Amino acid sequence: MAGQQVTSLDAPDQVLDMERGRFDIVHIAGGGVGRATFQPGWKWSEHEKPVVGGGDYCEAPHFLYVATGRLHVVMSDGDEVELKAGDIATIPAGHDGWVVGDEPVTMIDFGGVAKPF
Repeated sequence: MAGQQVTSLDAPDQVLDMERGRFDIVHIAGGGVGRATFQPGWKWSEHEKPVVGGGDYCEAPHFLYVATGRLHVVMSDGDEVELKAGDIATIPAGHDGWVVGDEPVTMIDFGGVAKPF
């Protein structure tokens, strides 16, 4: 098994807890993978920004897979998209996002967690 690495999001290296959400993060192969779970009513600018800091928008780029729920994303330039379960998306830095509807959002992020919070 030389050179292989295995880890699990069920035993995260880091947990980012926030009101209405949680981000489990593992570090592997010089990068990071995260599993985000956001409850109905969660919004980045209201619930995650106070935990991670920063400006008006999330400055982390994301490459993600949405497993459950719907997530609305608005970019700083006003462009908008709604993601749903089964979608794979890239979201550049400079965005806000929130859960749409009554179902929690669960997503796997392969791009926005390369460095610890």
